[in-house]
Amino acid sequence: QVQLVESGGGLVQPGGSLRLPCAASGSIFRINAMGWYRQTPGKQRDLVERTTGGSTNYADSVKGRFTISRDNAKNTVYLQMNSLKPDDTAVYYCNLRVTTPSFRSLEVWGQGTLVTVSS
Repeated sequence: QVQLVESGGGLVQPGGSLRLPCAASGSIFRINAMGWYRQTPGKQRDLVERTTGGSTNYADSVKGRFTISRDNAKNTVYLQMNSLKPDDTAVYYCNLRVTTPSFRSLEVWGQGTLVTVSS
């Protein structure tokens, strides 16, 4: 079983920065894809940024401001968010597609962390 735990959310002023960690635990042989999504009340969950293999897809609204990265030794994925805007306010969800040691492919979601951008 693989679990994801996000943290790092909170209140930040417009123009500020936050880094969201997503720690993965459990039996992981390989991380095949990693991504961050966000959702506001009454709306669908939208892609923020996702990396699969050597390619990365971004939402147009975050290009140049948000960056996804990972620390393999810690099995942790990060979303660095700079120049935050009030429109970035949302619950942010981490998503991984992994291969387990028994070569099962799993799609795993975290529980979400709230980011509020406001003065």
